Amino acid sequence: MTKKGTTDSLNELIDIELFDRWIDNQDSPTQESFHAFAKDCYSLIESYLYARFTGYSGSISSCEAWLNNRYPKPDHRKVLLDEILKMQEDLRKLREDIENRAVKRDAGVARIAAMQKELRSTIGQVETYTSNKDRKGLLMAGADQAIRELLTIFKDDPIEGPLHEASMSIWAKMQLSE
Repeated sequence: MTKKGTTDSLNELIDIELFDRWIDNQDSPTQESFHAFAKDCYSLIESYLYARFTGYSGSISSCEAWLNNRYPKPDHRKVLLDEILKMQEDLRKLREDIENRAVKRDAGVARIAAMQKELRSTIGQVETYTSNKDRKGLLMAGADQAIRELLTIFKDDPIEGPLHEASMSIWAKMQLSE
């Protein structure tokens, strides 16, 4: 392993340990809640914001390393992008087979049309998936900032407790909405 690779591995272990310490210092309900959320959530940003909302002040890289170590998730966007590349290659091969007369022109043209329709649909899925994910992440980040500001403004005020409870309710409602 190269020196850079060793350094990266050590940094990742340190990040995981830092985040572990933060979780260990939380009360039991917060720990259970965060673990349940991290297990079910596919978004790093949402998990990081949830951690921030519950008091985490560290870096996103520590949170990301911990999540990838504890609750690895499939990258659906990458799967769709790989599928698009394979479909483009299949289209290229089919066109080549038509030119080389390995496939009848009329049958090949019909297959190309169907494959192009499927390709456009998959591209649309990627764009929709990315757009929805980005939009929700931005909304969550804005809500997180607004709630933090309100909690800071009303710190040590009698309304602080109810405001914190209300903010948890808002957070839960945002999680459930698509």
